[in-house]
Amino acid sequence: QAQLVESGGGLVQAGGSLRLSCVTSGSIFSRYTMRWFRQAPGKQRELVAEITNSGSTNYADSVKGRFAISRDNAKNTVYLQMNSLKPDDTAVYYCNARLGLLSHWGQGTQVTVSS
Repeated sequence: QAQLVESGGGLVQAGGSLRLSCVTSGSIFSRYTMRWFRQAPGKQRELVAEITNSGSTNYADSVKGRFAISRDNAKNTVYLQMNSLKPDDTAVYYCNARLGLLSHWGQGTQVTVSS
């Protein structure tokens, strides 16, 4: 059972930047597709960005050009660099590791963007 621990959330003004990190336990990190989701109050959880085990990336339209996902397999870590943050980006951000039917979640980290 993999364990995921997110960090890097916080309070930032609109236009600012944050970098989220997610460290994953276990020895098969490099095989996982890693994804970042977010959930704002009263809204459904939505996929923000994903990176496959081969390094291919995909982004939600709302964050394209502002967010960048990357991974460091040597550190079992996936990152989400968030630039030009907007109040609409305020949410709890969750890290997810997926491999076939396996799906593991972190506990989430709060990101709050003030206007």
